[in-house]
Amino acid sequence: MRSFFKYVLATITGIVISFVILFIVFMGIIGALISSASSEQEVVVKNNSVLFLSFDYDINERNDNNPFGSLNLPGYSTKSIGLDDILGRIRYAATDGNIKGIYIDAGSIGTGFASLKEVRDELLAFKKTGKFVVAYNAGYNQKAYYVASIADKVYVNPQGTIDFRGLASSTMFYKDLLDKVGVEMQIVKVGTFKSAVEPFFLNKMSDPNRLQVTSYLGSIYDTFINEIAASRNIPADSLRGIANDYLVRNADDAVRYKLADAKIYKDELLSDLRKRLKIGEKDEISFVSLLDYNKKVKEDASGSEVAVLYAVGEIVDGEGTRPGEIGGDKFSRELRKLREDDAVKAVVLRVNSPGGSALASDIIWREVILTKKVKPVIVSMGDVAASGGYYIAAAADSIFAEPTTITGSIGVFGVIPNFQNLMNNKIGVHYDGVKTGKFADLMTTFDRPLSAEERDIIQREVDKVYATFTKVVSEGRKMPLANVDSIGQGRVWTGTQGLGIKLVDRLGNLDAAVQAAAKKANLSKYKVSQYPEKEDPFTSILNNSKEKVQAWVAKEQMGEYYRYFDVMRQATTHSGVQARLPYTVEIH
Repeated sequence: MRSFFKYVLATITGIVISFVILFIVFMGIIGALISSASSEQEVVVKNNSVLFLSFDYDINERNDNNPFGSLNLPGYSTKSIGLDDILGRIRYAATDGNIKGIYIDAGSIGTGFASLKEVRDELLAFKKTGKFVVAYNAGYNQKAYYVASIADKVYVNPQGTIDFRGLASSTMFYKDLLDKVGVEMQIVKVGTFKSAVEPFFLNKMSDPNRLQVTSYLGSIYDTFINEIAASRNIPADSLRGIANDYLVRNADDAVRYKLADAKIYKDELLSDLRKRLKIGEKDEISFVSLLDYNKKVKEDASGSEVAVLYAVGEIVDGEGTRPGEIGGDKFSRELRKLREDDAVKAVVLRVNSPGGSALASDIIWREVILTKKVKPVIVSMGDVAASGGYYIAAAADSIFAEPTTITGSIGVFGVIPNFQNLMNNKIGVHYDGVKTGKFADLMTTFDRPLSAEERDIIQREVDKVYATFTKVVSEGRKMPLANVDSIGQGRVWTGTQGLGIKLVDRLGNLDAAVQAAAKKANLSKYKVSQYPEKEDPFTSILNNSKEKVQAWVAKEQMGEYYRYFDVMRQATTHSGVQARLPYTVEIH
């Protein structure tokens, strides 16, 4: 009896504690929602203020409506901002009489080069108003310096440095790991350059993969060097030599080779800003953070509508339940709504996707075709619009990309894991069963490898998807099939390279694509609306809390190695033939 009451008491105690924890979390959510509602009110900016850009937050394509950035809630505590908000707020600051200049304090920036170029170009436009831009940090990595180099003055801490060594790209290979745990990745692919699967059966890059990475990395590096050269008034060849010989190793070197204008301490930087603001040495500088500066250029609400539809993340079958997924069915419905909405006169498809399911890509492509028959469809490519991401773009009236956009990768593959060795020999688990047909257990991955006949069946299906993919590109881009195949084969290109081989029509940002869409629709007055419509924060929590918390726990435990785990997770959970970027592109 005593044990009974002990267990009852323990159960009641557990229930009470759980309720207390849930209450605390619930109150945190309510507080965050209240904070979020209040943050919608425009911040009051004092006269003679400086806009402060630190970039110490995640940068997404769109603001994710996260009211929990300041709370310690698992999966929700990361500060973030949308690229659209960054650009809009800098643009508004250029016309805001209370903002006198911008102070960039960024040691690193966590986004791709195409997004960085959009930020950089907006800062250059800001400078043209005559307002100042000053950059200061103890140490800039190469992405941060690429943006900061546009400043009127680039300062560095006397004990700091500017990282300037040239760009590198690396890939992690898992073959030996898979061999050790007894997992065989059975690969079926089309495309000499379709290298998504290489990490699963090689220990280093293949020669074709090395060729394509060298090519597109060189193209990105050209843009990187040439734009810094123009901003710093240093010959591009000189910059290449500085990077190649790693001549900038400390602050003195940075000033000597003119990457920085001076080495100063923070108090000296503040004195510099006070002089620019024409205030006394003891006067307080009014800074306003980009995160708090919730002002945007107010557009004319009259006239017709240009809809910007965001396709961001991996393309998956069905609805897409995890954050950062483009569900083929769900996204198609969004396109259909815009096609049937008479107020929408043109659609801009903003693509930032490495691809994914070939089936889902084809479903979305069909809706693009149908929409194009009714109203203009223009594509704007972000950091990545490759493989399935290119598939859904190919039928558009026109394609815009940034010079450093990763695109192309016209190729397909299938990965069927074979866990027989792991199950039978490593952990002692065996499978047995019966079947009613020769191929009834074709995709079984636990108890045996594919037979030669089964592999041949899958290969023929992969070949068929590739033929469809190249036909889609051929018709959409009005290119002979042979030409598409020659630039296809899974090869990755940059936006600049894509322009030369007709994968891309023009180099330009999202605004340029919107203007082109309005022009094609013969619109003189129009408003720009974003889709899909954002969920309110509470609904977003209810829909995605499990996935976000799971991802948070994994990231907390694995740190920087989480991204490699995520690659393995995707490889073992994908179903069907994939039209996906060859790997996770990491450039540093």
